[in-house]
Amino acid sequence: MEKYFKLKENGTDIRKEVVAGITTFLTMAYIIAVNPTILSATGMPAGALVTSTCLAAGLTTILMGVYANLPFALASGMGLNAFFAFTVVVKYGVPWQVGLTAVFVEGIIFIILSLTNVRELVVNTIPMNLKLAVTAGIGLFITFIGFVDSGMVVKNEATLVSMGNFVTPTVLVAVIGIIVIVILSKKNVKGALLWGITASTAIAWIYALINPEGAAYYKIFLPSGIFKFESISSIAFKLDFSYITDPEKIWLFISIMFTFLFVDFFDTVGTLVGVASKADMLDSEGRVPRAGKALLTDAIGTTFGALIGVSTVTTYVESSAGVAEGGRTGLTSVVTGILFLLAMFFSPLFIAIPACATAPALIVVGFFMIGNIVKIDFSDFTEGVPAFLTIALMPLTYSIGDGLTVGILSYVILNLLNNIFSKEKKKVSAVMIVLAIIFIVKIVLTGM
Repeated sequence: MEKYFKLKENGTDIRKEVVAGITTFLTMAYIIAVNPTILSATGMPAGALVTSTCLAAGLTTILMGVYANLPFALASGMGLNAFFAFTVVVKYGVPWQVGLTAVFVEGIIFIILSLTNVRELVVNTIPMNLKLAVTAGIGLFITFIGFVDSGMVVKNEATLVSMGNFVTPTVLVAVIGIIVIVILSKKNVKGALLWGITASTAIAWIYALINPEGAAYYKIFLPSGIFKFESISSIAFKLDFSYITDPEKIWLFISIMFTFLFVDFFDTVGTLVGVASKADMLDSEGRVPRAGKALLTDAIGTTFGALIGVSTVTTYVESSAGVAEGGRTGLTSVVTGILFLLAMFFSPLFIAIPACATAPALIVVGFFMIGNIVKIDFSDFTEGVPAFLTIALMPLTYSIGDGLTVGILSYVILNLLNNIFSKEKKKVSAVMIVLAIIFIVKIVLTGM
């Protein structure tokens, strides 16, 4: 393992990597329950979706570890799965088989772009201040997810969001989890995030044991069993290319495919940059190591996922939880991937881990990631304003891709204007200018 993953060279060891892999898995385990719930709205059987979700996440994450040697985990992307189910299938009336075909075609295009280094070029061209901003923005984004999952922040028709009721089981479970993580982190106990998730889960399950009806109201349930496995034969290899050959439907297909393509592209780019920056993996020129291999793995994951019946597979921001525990190599990803494969047979246990139990880890990891904000040069408005917009809009739009889009667009516009009206010229790369033009076209055509 030392020879293959270069553990000492990356300042880590087997124990750190294993703990990091388990932590990443537990912060992502909710996808085992959530993805089938969302995608089953299309008519796809939930049981088969559990297996496909675990299989796609497990094999792709292991590939990330073995091929790219990076501590990044992958699974069906949140947001993209909702777009697939509720917009493509439910709203547009597109059969789920055709929707999977759009995801499959998107994956093929991504593989081509990755092999030609287009995606890697984009990742490495983003200015350093924006890369730091992406890290901080992702930190706020996952913290916001943690607050919502715990019930600390709730929807409000008048103000969009507001403070939740703190005297509820979910909030109390999350608060206890945060306290456990902070105390153990202060004492330099290894695996503090993992222990926090474990403690929160135990408390939640004890509550469900004492008051099943009250717990059910807060979506806290005891495991329904231990072992369970469902076949994927009903959803695997069901691609339908009929829309491509139909002149009346091909443009709808292309529109859907490009939506998947665009969102997945910039969500993945943002996540790679943000998590790599947090792990101090960027080289002296601010480039993500082995970014090409990571992006190719992501593309292969999307293509493979479509074949076995799940929506777009993407790199997960929750990978930062494992990085925060010291994960620095692909061994972290291998551990996470193996746990996803095992979860296919123990899904009742992992499905029963409530969102309020993983929320403390997300909130504390957000705290870790926001620290990079002090490295951003806010004294230069052409650097600071794009960075600020990136940080602010990631949580407020609930999208890493949208925050990065506005950040890049504002960076190019402000710096080109500065070069026109100021004596101090700043070089803006051709790749950034091309990206800005693409974003403007997209905004004109779609509104955003």
